[in-house]
Amino acid sequence: IRRRGVGGWPRLAGGKGREWQRQQRAAQHVKQQRTRALFTMATEVSEMTLEEQAALKAKRTFKKFSYRGIDLDKLLDLTHEELMKLVHARARRRFNRGLKRKPMALIKKLRKAKKDIGPLDKPEIVKTHLRNMIIVPEMIGSVVGVYNGKTFTTVEIKPEMVARYLAEFSITYKPISHG
Repeated sequence: IRRRGVGGWPRLAGGKGREWQRQQRAAQHVKQQRTRALFTMATEVSEMTLEEQAALKAKRTFKKFSYRGIDLDKLLDLTHEELMKLVHARARRRFNRGLKRKPMALIKKLRKAKKDIGPLDKPEIVKTHLRNMIIVPEMIGSVVGVYNGKTFTTVEIKPEMVARYLAEFSITYKPISHG
């Protein structure tokens, strides 16, 4: 049913005009194009060999990550003392006092999990209760199950997480929503 709107222009009964309809059609068209592009990209990737997939993954680098002015490649090559100079005071104090047996055991388990995988696979989850473990560059790419008091929250370590605690990525309470 069409009625006369303000200024004599016909509009839809629901109060939404032609402009709204045009915007909806345009948004739907964009959504369909994205779906088609993703589908074709997925089929192309599945037909590639492992070497071609690895080359494609290496080629698809987006934003260069840097931690306090040092890019990721150099960050991975830093010694313990050089890294200690870069991090914040609390982490510097912790490193200065030495890594104890439990954090070192976690790092060894993460190394082993990363060593046992293929080129495009994710490492196996390493479960830990060490919420106060500071994330070091060596841990990047690992998957850690961090205990939150009830369950293990899966956390994939990314470069942006360097010098932060594992606990920051495993919330210990369930956020409530009123209403």
